[in-house]
Amino acid sequence: MNIMVVGGGGREHAIIKKLKENKSIDKIYALPGNGGIAADAECVDIGAKDIDRIVDFAEQNGIDFAVVAPDDPLVLGAVDALEGKGIKCFGPRKSAAIIEGSKVFSKNLMKKYNIPTAEYEVFETAEKALEYLKTAPIPTVIKADGLALGKGVIIANTREEAFSAVETIMEDKVFGASGNSIVIEEFLEGPEVSVLSFTDGKTVVPMVSSMDHKRAKDGDEGLNTGGMGTVAPNPYYTDEVAKKCMDTIFLPTIKAMNAEGRTFKGCLYFGLMITERGPKVIEYNCRFGDPETQVVLPLLETDLFEIMQAVESETLENLTIKFKDESACCVVVASEGYPQKYETGYEITVDKDFDAELYIAGAKYDGKALKTAGGRVLGVTATAETLQKAVEKAYGEVKKVHFKNAYYRKDIGKKALQALK
Repeated sequence: MNIMVVGGGGREHAIIKKLKENKSIDKIYALPGNGGIAADAECVDIGAKDIDRIVDFAEQNGIDFAVVAPDDPLVLGAVDALEGKGIKCFGPRKSAAIIEGSKVFSKNLMKKYNIPTAEYEVFETAEKALEYLKTAPIPTVIKADGLALGKGVIIANTREEAFSAVETIMEDKVFGASGNSIVIEEFLEGPEVSVLSFTDGKTVVPMVSSMDHKRAKDGDEGLNTGGMGTVAPNPYYTDEVAKKCMDTIFLPTIKAMNAEGRTFKGCLYFGLMITERGPKVIEYNCRFGDPETQVVLPLLETDLFEIMQAVESETLENLTIKFKDESACCVVVASEGYPQKYETGYEITVDKDFDAELYIAGAKYDGKALKTAGGRVLGVTATAETLQKAVEKAYGEVKKVHFKNAYYRKDIGKKALQALK
């Protein structure tokens, strides 16, 4: 079997490493991949959004199965284009990927089908949004409608911050056309939980829950990033909460998408908040989260490729999916200054006694050495029988990875450990 994975970050590296465990796979290509992924797959210099070239490559290289991992190509219709040429895929079609591609669509879907989420209003002009904000409850949450690399959400703690957020998104267009419409929604309070799930449009199988750390600095200070680290499982996601989520959120979402003629097949990510009034949806993603994937997949016991094939063939109900009864911690190491200005091009070295999973996100190989080439450079993931041990091991191993201007948070997992106490 020849497999193609579209994407080039830490998430894709985690997916590729897991797929490599399946002996029926002869070759894995990564489009475009990165300098670190090159150790585990053949990287091909085709961008994840270049749908035409991706399809041409798949046809010319006898690709049997494609995994489309990032949001952009999914929302642009990469799966539709590949399936149109008879290539089996893991990932939702364009009509279903809109669940992440448009915040307005997903909020309206939840309202229509009574799926618990924050109260909200939609605005197409800055003028009307600013008028509404003069009397809206504060704090409030302002979201660009479209994709924005996970950064299109602004929590405004004052009215001035709210006005500024609308101007930044709708007038300055910092997220481009993604900010043509915005959602202004109620500020919810409670612990956040990420739950990735496999679904074939009929059956939904939640994976191990996780806790992301979005802010750049310790103590959840600083700017929002793509994610500075994760732990799994999330202690706030109890069996009782899990059952409530299945009954009121997971299954209703799958049924709602079917009712809309937008059957979702692939990995559906539920971003949840456990409020005093029960779990509510903060956001949906139409793909594996990053860096949640880097803690969830190391705990997966069932063969990932078998699961992906079952999702594609809509036979997920026939498969028993198991996860290890362990914990995982991923510490993301970034270039100092991320998510704003940062320098790249520094050599990455790893001590010989390094003993954890190393997922490369932003690096390139120049023929001699692996060098930094992005904001988030790599993730170090450790698994252990307890979360305490997984956190300790991850931080022990992260000290064995070196590059100039390396930066990482020192408190990944701290909040989860406090919750366990």
